[in-house]
Amino acid sequence: MKVTVVGSGYVGLVTGACFAEMGNDVYCVDIDEKKIENLKKGILPIYEPGLEEIVKRNFSGGRLHFTNDIKEGLDDSLFMFIAVGTPPDEDGSADLQHVLAVARDIGKKMEKYVIIVNKSTVPVGTADRVREAVRDELTKRGRGELEFDVVSNPEFLKEGAAIDDFMRPDRIIVGTDNVRTGELIKELYAPFVRNGHPVFIMGVRSAELTKYAANAMLATRISFMNELSRLCEISGADIESIRQGIGSDTRIGMPFLYAGLGYGGSCFPKDVKALIQTSKEFGLEARVLMAVEDINHEQRIRFAEKIRQHFSGDVKGKTFAVWGLSFKPQTDDMREAPAIDIIDDLRKSGAKFRAHDPVAMEVAKSIIGEKNVEYMTNYYDALEGADALLLLTEWNQFRRPDYDRMKSLLKRPLIFDGRNQYDPAKMKELGFTYYCIGRP
Repeated sequence: MKVTVVGSGYVGLVTGACFAEMGNDVYCVDIDEKKIENLKKGILPIYEPGLEEIVKRNFSGGRLHFTNDIKEGLDDSLFMFIAVGTPPDEDGSADLQHVLAVARDIGKKMEKYVIIVNKSTVPVGTADRVREAVRDELTKRGRGELEFDVVSNPEFLKEGAAIDDFMRPDRIIVGTDNVRTGELIKELYAPFVRNGHPVFIMGVRSAELTKYAANAMLATRISFMNELSRLCEISGADIESIRQGIGSDTRIGMPFLYAGLGYGGSCFPKDVKALIQTSKEFGLEARVLMAVEDINHEQRIRFAEKIRQHFSGDVKGKTFAVWGLSFKPQTDDMREAPAIDIIDDLRKSGAKFRAHDPVAMEVAKSIIGEKNVEYMTNYYDALEGADALLLLTEWNQFRRPDYDRMKSLLKRPLIFDGRNQYDPAKMKELGFTYYCIGRP
């Protein structure tokens, strides 16, 4: 099948590459000329395990094309995927300017029937606005008779595991009121659901809301465990024991029941905000989600305060080693990463940092900056002469470190673990002063 994906960022590039991997002829379109030129050279704008190999293989195989001209894809493709960013506006609502700009561009240039697929995360009612924008442009051209359909097809990709999520999805959500269109989408996705996982056909508005509901539910689990971890610290209970106790309940399950520094990244923060704002627009107050958001923000403040308390409120002149900067492992995404808030908070009090992340350091430099922050290529080098280690992202290489080497490099054997990577009893036995989240 012939597919065009407009937007060559995280979602768009993964979508285009995976469709091409299954033998489809795919055009990836982006207005950024430099990005397109780099993609043609095999230089990707993001880090995602396995993506570079798939992009290079399908580009050299002639199945994946990169262009700045949407017309190239429109002329051939049945499916036009919109996968551009929907960043939060000032009030927390999703900014749809890029989505609607693509819709208008399609309306200006389409000459035949196409299925327009909203892959971007968008609020309820966006499909109607896309349909209206396309129809307005067709009418201006005197081509109002041209038919098209608008479908909602939200993505459920986890950064760091996006290729596997796309290739072997738990489910495919398709929002359409047209039976024929639904069958065409199912045919496109057929190679990805051979494992028997379902394709759910539902109303457009239900599909649009499903994505927000899923992310808000997962964010709620995280904030619930973080709130519970505070009670654990006061009462002497162990959040990890509680996680095992409730996670073994089949109604609950283990995923997203980890206490830590809270959620970040490109989806949960903006989607929770957007769902809160959508509720307001319908005259409702999303009190649970407002609390979820507050707890998530407070978790970072509490961690920084825990560090201050150890140093009797004064961290001026103290140097902290930082292991991990990205919001989670296997990605260079720094959006809403806890490391940003924690470093910024302590830096304002005069602290200095020696930081390492396996892939996110260049991105971190552009966001955190280099004031009082030295970026180290080796994570052990970050420890040398530091007053304490702050573990902020749970990369695999940090799970089984050389503890003797750590003690020899640090000024004192002191660790603040924001991801509960180590066993408190073992750390005490090894001679470390060890602070974690919700554990005695």
